[in-house]
Amino acid sequence: MASGNQRMKKKMENPPRSMLRHVLVVSLALNVSFILRIMLYQTQQTHHKSPFSISSSSSTATRRRSLVNSTRSDRPPDKERLINLDHGDPRMYERYWRKRGEKTSITIAGWESMSYFSQGENICWFMEPELAEEVVRLHNLVGNAVTQGRHIVVGTGSSQLFLAALYALSPTHHSHQPITVVSALPYYSSYPSMTDYQKSGLYKWGGDAETYDDEKDGPYIELVTSPNNPDGYTRESVVKNKRQGLFIHDLAYYWPQYTPISYPSDHDLTLFTLSKATGHSGTRIGWALVKDSVVAKKMTKFIELNTIGVSKDSQLRAAKILEAVSDSCEEEESFFKYSYEIMAHRWRKLRAAVEGNALFTLPNFSPAFCNFFNHYTQPQPAFLWLKCEGLIEDCASFLRQHKILSRSGERFGVSPKYVRISMLDTDENFMEFIERLSSIHL
Repeated sequence: MASGNQRMKKKMENPPRSMLRHVLVVSLALNVSFILRIMLYQTQQTHHKSPFSISSSSSTATRRRSLVNSTRSDRPPDKERLINLDHGDPRMYERYWRKRGEKTSITIAGWESMSYFSQGENICWFMEPELAEEVVRLHNLVGNAVTQGRHIVVGTGSSQLFLAALYALSPTHHSHQPITVVSALPYYSSYPSMTDYQKSGLYKWGGDAETYDDEKDGPYIELVTSPNNPDGYTRESVVKNKRQGLFIHDLAYYWPQYTPISYPSDHDLTLFTLSKATGHSGTRIGWALVKDSVVAKKMTKFIELNTIGVSKDSQLRAAKILEAVSDSCEEEESFFKYSYEIMAHRWRKLRAAVEGNALFTLPNFSPAFCNFFNHYTQPQPAFLWLKCEGLIEDCASFLRQHKILSRSGERFGVSPKYVRISMLDTDENFMEFIERLSSIHL
């Protein structure tokens, strides 16, 4: 028995050569199969790789950011895709800012901008001094607003400043009824919803300013948007009697690329925004020029209660951008010259596309002398206010049938025969819009 076990042990320690060959063959076959699988996988990945694909180590946010930031001008137009021109996302400015490269880049160290408070003795205690300086510098260069004797209040976009202004101008004693907020037709589509969203007891939306009579209806706040969103025309106050009125002038589009700069605006409370001035809507910075210190303090208090100030990182970036714009005014291709020429080109393309087409009516504007360019210029608004003629009653639905998404005139308090269309989208989307519009016939 012992000798049998020893023989078995010896066989296990010294297996036959035929068994070793068998094991080697099986091992080689498995390795070759594994290598072939790897080669096939790599071939498939290379074959199916998209020009926008990103390595698997990139996060979802990075992939999304890469796609959003790309203008994708090399992608052939898809006739079936929906062109969204409902909102005023100013993507047309991307090309210019890409050219500027590092001139508008900033680096913020981890220990910087940590305090709630900013330096200086401004009423707006959270405003960065660099931003205040660049706001004044740019307005003085362009000549579109009086800055002397004004307090500057910074906000998270002009939307927050609009609400802060309503709060600051509204009567505060409890016995008073909510003050009425009005604006002339067609008014900015967000005014009614922004005014009534918080259901404030201080103010309420009242509709069309032209039908308001303050002798009969009492005190009011009138919103004057000039150039107007959506139709692009220059506006003034329209309420019949102006004895009990307070005014908010929204001049988001009073810049040389959109309209002639005929005079510096000189109002009690004026709103501006980086979004439409330079195209940096994602930075979310706006500013108000306020004459009355009491109003400026109340606006600041609203923002303090609402968000405890405004992002310093955004303010510093905005200051750098405004500095670059002002600096460019001394160069051959200034920012405003560049953007003006793009807008002029787009409006020429638009008018040529609908020339002789009885389906559509475009607004007509009169040229005026522009003090910034020192010659006559034509208004070329950021939005097209388009009217569908004939039997087309719902212009937005009609255009959607042609894969063009617009904003109905009903949102602006007027007939659905009108639509607002953004003129600020990418070159690709704008040219595709022009091609589709020119091909529409009944």
